Amino acid sequence: MTAFPILTMTSATAVPKPYSIAQLFSQSQQVVVPAGTVIPVKYDEADKIVVAPDDKTPVTLTVAANIRSASGTILLREGTQIKGELRPAEGGTQFVAQELIFRNTNRRLPIDATSRTITERETIKKGANVSSILTGAAVGAGAAAALSEIFGDIDAIKVIGGAGAGALAGLLLGGRRQTEEIVVRPNTDLDLTLQSDLVLR
Repeated sequence: MTAFPILTMTSATAVPKPYSIAQLFSQSQQVVVPAGTVIPVKYDEADKIVVAPDDKTPVTLTVAANIRSASGTILLREGTQIKGELRPAEGGTQFVAQELIFRNTNRRLPIDATSRTITERETIKKGANVSSILTGAAVGAGAAAALSEIFGDIDAIKVIGGAGAGALAGLLLGGRRQTEEIVVRPNTDLDLTLQSDLVLR
């Protein structure tokens, strides 16, 4: 018989890990989404996010589907916002969640969850068609500065986590001919895994 890890509660409930759908545990009126639960997310602001390898870029994601208990009770609703940031990780970047913001109530709650590490990179060279590269993209401040140094004033792009790209370019001396940036496709790359139990109430 296959043995599963046991999570001991007052009700002696046993639950296998990892979880793809949250299980509901009640103890002293608490509702807990357990560590290991996968939270699907989406990002409505852009189709991709371009960041420098050493960028820390604030991003707000949205829960893409209801998270339910085994009995079907909704624990975390679609549309709940998750604030956090893309941070340098070994070989790439990783989203680290910091705070939930519940829709309608604006209630806030800390959350300990991360995405996988994203390592896809794109080399952008002087002479490239920057509009085709950046169409549908949001750009971190560090990547925007590097791109501005190559292409000049590109204030039309959507810069997140800092000043406009043109303003950043004014702080740099020219000469760069290419840059290598990390490309994140948030609607497929950033699903989150809870690293510790999320106590909802």
